[in-house]
Amino acid sequence: MDRSDVKELYLITPIVNVPSIMEYGILSYNLSMKLPHLSVAMQEIQDKRRRKKIPGTKKKLHDYANLYFDPHNPMLSKRRDQNAEICVLRINPEVIDLPEVIIADRNASSDYVRFYPVEEGLAAIDENKLFARYWTHSENEYEEWAHKSVKCAEVLVPDKVDPKYILGAYIANQTALDALKKLRMGLTVCIKSDIFF
Repeated sequence: MDRSDVKELYLITPIVNVPSIMEYGILSYNLSMKLPHLSVAMQEIQDKRRRKKIPGTKKKLHDYANLYFDPHNPMLSKRRDQNAEICVLRINPEVIDLPEVIIADRNASSDYVRFYPVEEGLAAIDENKLFARYWTHSENEYEEWAHKSVKCAEVLVPDKVDPKYILGAYIANQTALDALKKLRMGLTVCIKSDIFF
């Protein structure tokens, strides 16, 4: 994948977290634990992430704010029952160019993930798999598992993503739109149901 292929990056979050995010930024897991917030994360996945150390650094995975290349992914699919309460924040891809950013070539909790500097990481990602509409492979369970993991490839930003990089938000339906507009955050918000499930 080329750097020019990255048009936006994304964060899946409960709408109620947006005021805090707009004030403090998108925080690493460790920094976010110091503030009240709701999480869409699965606890068993967070337990795996907590133990991961990023090779070549002194940081652990939970010291990074994590963003997706494609929000239409297994994580968002798992939260389809929360479509009225979550949003996808759109992040300026310039964050990729910040110092010490790391690329995870698949879900960073995976046992098979590899972590790279940006240029190498982008080259390692199969963009056809990453941006594919579907990741199911009914005839090959291993291929489905691997593809599902690649769909959740991540950009890892040390500590936090400054609010100035937040471009707007996508939401699934009118209920979510009304909830986000009520917060008066000044974000550009639009319904984009095709990325939700």
